[in-house]
Amino acid sequence: MIDFVRNVRLWFAPQRIREEGGTPDYRFSLANERTFLAWLRTALALIGGGFAVDQFLPDLRWGWRVGLALALLASGVLCSLRAVNHWVRCERAMRRGEDLPVSRFPTVLSLAVAVVAVAMVVVVLVGWAG
Repeated sequence: MIDFVRNVRLWFAPQRIREEGGTPDYRFSLANERTFLAWLRTALALIGGGFAVDQFLPDLRWGWRVGLALALLASGVLCSLRAVNHWVRCERAMRRGEDLPVSRFPTVLSLAVAVVAVAMVVVVLVGWAG
């Protein structure tokens, strides 16, 4: 937990990461940044999908519409927060010469998206109106 709090502080003071270890090859730092941006694109897509479900499926039963929209929106929020945390953790590991951190988040995110997709399939097969 202490490490997580330290990482959150580094979100707002990334220059402090330079105080740890040595400077890694710039190609690795830039690859880490591209991965961060890919996570942000995924978060934006999930958030956009949440708004799309809410706005473009007015005939969908309220509980289904709100549930699916909130699941996508929450996934987008978690994905964006995870993106910056993962960037900091990887940058620190590279500077220290450590192994890159592993995470279960991609699995959890994939399962959440799959559950929403299956729910959408059920909605399409059963019908929109309730």
